[in-house]
Amino acid sequence: MGKFKADKVSEYIWEIPPTEKEGMLVPARIFASDKLFREMDEGVFEQVTNMACMPGIQKYAMAMPDAHWGYGSPVGGVAAFDLEEGVISPGIVGFDVNCGMRLVTTNLTFKEVQPKLRQLVNLLFDKVPVGVGRKGFIKISEKEFREMTEIGAKWCVEKGFGWEKDLKAIEEHGCIKGADSGKVTKKAIERGISQIGTLGSGNHYLEIQIADESAVFDKKTAKALGIALPQQVVIMVHCGSRGFGHQTATDYLGIFEPAMKKYKIEVKDRQLACVPYRSKEGADYYAAMVCAANSAFVNRQVIMHRIRESFSQVFSQSAESLGMDLVYDVAHNIAKVEKHKVDGVMKELIVHRKGATRSFPPGHAELQGVFKEVGQPVIVGGSMETGSFLCVGTQKAMADTFGSTMHGSGRTMSREKAKKLFSADSLQKSMEKKGIIVKAASKDGLAEEAGGAYKSISEVVDTMHNLGISKKVAGLRPIGNIKG
Repeated sequence: MGKFKADKVSEYIWEIPPTEKEGMLVPARIFASDKLFREMDEGVFEQVTNMACMPGIQKYAMAMPDAHWGYGSPVGGVAAFDLEEGVISPGIVGFDVNCGMRLVTTNLTFKEVQPKLRQLVNLLFDKVPVGVGRKGFIKISEKEFREMTEIGAKWCVEKGFGWEKDLKAIEEHGCIKGADSGKVTKKAIERGISQIGTLGSGNHYLEIQIADESAVFDKKTAKALGIALPQQVVIMVHCGSRGFGHQTATDYLGIFEPAMKKYKIEVKDRQLACVPYRSKEGADYYAAMVCAANSAFVNRQVIMHRIRESFSQVFSQSAESLGMDLVYDVAHNIAKVEKHKVDGVMKELIVHRKGATRSFPPGHAELQGVFKEVGQPVIVGGSMETGSFLCVGTQKAMADTFGSTMHGSGRTMSREKAKKLFSADSLQKSMEKKGIIVKAASKDGLAEEAGGAYKSISEVVDTMHNLGISKKVAGLRPIGNIKG
């Protein structure tokens, strides 16, 4: 790990002490197996120690096992700040605000879906726009778009793009409080207004998966969450707030950089530009970020509506009769006000998760219904070749990571390197031999997302499972993939 000395605290926890970098206010903690730790790029250690220098940071700056270098902070970074003395930073939220995961069940089995799989994939590819700059089918006014960003997924239900019960299975019921569309720019709205119901590009995807009986680790919890059939078909969606969230982050980074001088804040990297959470600029960014987050819930809800339409068309049954229920929807690029214990005292903190998922335990006050009994679902996306996981949150996460865990595999190489190393045509053929039908917006986009460009999803998930920070419920293998 180059210039930084890290102490091994336990089998899966590494700690860089504050003595390793001038200005560190707290240690930096990395959650990783020996192998994952050795393979982490140097940028992770540089960035997580930079976060540890930021005003008002609590306990630790953290990197999850899927961490890799990102803008300002690592993707897979977690940092919590005191509300009175701490800051808020777009660099530790991410440009794609509320990029997140959604998992949908069916009552279909692999045997029933396989003969119609290619038809399904082709229809989904037509129904759900993918790729850079692609537009959705929903046409709304600026006024309606602003309203949508303030009420979130409820807007979809009111417009017929979802069921009332969907809202109960979305983090914050699909509407984070505190949104104010007056704090977002016209440019952000112009970029987002035509992208409702679109996947985008990069590592975003829509995937048809199988929950094999042999990969169900906790049958009781799986059944409670709607996975009980042998070789049951489920659908996973990974995307966020698209151009709207990106522009919102860009706009406020431009405001924060000069504002730091006013508040006499210095950071180790200008990409970590921040302001006091209690400042006007901090309040404005939070209100705008929440608008972007709510738009991402809407985006995934509309995509799910199109998925339900597609399955209904192919199988000549209603989505209701096909059992197409929402398991859960979680954000993994977000900053949220939450209560956590620090040195034995319960405090309100602004918790930043970038490429990290909330992992709340059974009984948590924010959970309702079945989630209060089993814990909050944690949906972990792997590469399109290797599969994904459904996990649940734990009490240990509350104690050790501000109720946070990993969000996916985490890259091991740049997109440019992946494009040079992998052939899209060969990749597509290889996946078809494995029984995975894939359709992508571009060959470059496909090559960038080859399984070989990512860490082992099993090792990432096992790290947090073995630590007790999130608990494995089921492994999900891909059979059809729509790629941005």
